[in-house]
Amino acid sequence: MAKRIAILGSTGSIGTNALRVIESLGSDYEAVALTAGSNVKLLAEQVRKFGPKMAVVANTGKLDELKALLQGVNTEILTGEKGLCAAASDRDVDIVIAAIVGAAGLEAVLSAAQAGKTIAIANKEPLVVAGELLTKIARENNARLLPVDSEHSAIFQAMRSGEAGEVNRIILTASGGPLRGFSAEQIKDVTVEQALAHPTWNMGKKVTIDSATMMNKALEVIEARWLFDVPVEKIEVLVHPESIVHSMVEFVDGSIIAQMSAPDMCLPIQYALTYPKRVKGIAGHLKLEQTGKLTFEKPDMEVFRALKLGYEAARAGGTAAAVFNAANEAAVKEFLEGNIKFVNIVELIEYCLNKHKVKKNATLKDLLSADNWARNEVRECLKRKT
Repeated sequence: MAKRIAILGSTGSIGTNALRVIESLGSDYEAVALTAGSNVKLLAEQVRKFGPKMAVVANTGKLDELKALLQGVNTEILTGEKGLCAAASDRDVDIVIAAIVGAAGLEAVLSAAQAGKTIAIANKEPLVVAGELLTKIARENNARLLPVDSEHSAIFQAMRSGEAGEVNRIILTASGGPLRGFSAEQIKDVTVEQALAHPTWNMGKKVTIDSATMMNKALEVIEARWLFDVPVEKIEVLVHPESIVHSMVEFVDGSIIAQMSAPDMCLPIQYALTYPKRVKGIAGHLKLEQTGKLTFEKPDMEVFRALKLGYEAARAGGTAAAVFNAANEAAVKEFLEGNIKFVNIVELIEYCLNKHKVKKNATLKDLLSADNWARNEVRECLKRKT
């Protein structure tokens, strides 16, 4: 029987690549549910091509437009948070690819875990915002969490070389983003155009800004803490501008196992879908003789303070990471709209973390409340111009 897949966020970069992978794998894999935020035009094109059982547009204001575009198509059309949850937990779904940027898809991912699905996590937020809650629900319902993020997929693959108790440390690699090598003084005058000019990866605007601040690595530290059940002290970050080594695991005997491949997201997407097997795919192959040298350096956490704050949020636990993530989302939006400077992003995050009273053993309601509080706090700061 074919593996039946729901893609939460099928119109984004991960979603479109996932559909390419599914198509390349042939009849053994089938897209049965596709969801989008507001891009109903592309969603409709995908539905007509792949013929899923279900299509969901999260933006309820776009429902009528989607229905008009899919007139005569035999696909159930749903909307809103309920629609996302229905797609994630449907009995005909085996694997859920979680690729909705931001905290918007959190409830749907928790629904998938409650339904015992295999969840291929491409966006960081489910494990960042609700790592403790999500992993608990997954254990209770025999759901499987598989990483799609290239760094965490690399760690997942490398960890198969030993037992969990034999891991000495996890080494997350970072490209360094478009501002690698910048001083604290240079950071002050960074423009939107500079921050979006990533040298290696072609990503959405929000994720690219996170790479520029190194917020993406901060989020990945928190994600790795929950995904691999390791203390924060065992997780390190190294800047690796070539983006060939996607991450590494050091074992207690001193062996370091690295996963290397061309920078192509189709590979970790495919591995999550075919796990534990490997099959020939559409990802590009690495030619080591053309790579030249591989360099590694420690990140400057005084210049890229988001990474330092990420470790603090990870150690604090509870609702701290939810505030950390939400404040960043709100601040990045303001930066992209030209309302604040680049350096203000991290300043706003730090302000919210310092003001927030962390709640331990948080429920979904607590986490969403903390998320909402942080977003409001960023808006209030801008109103007061503090």
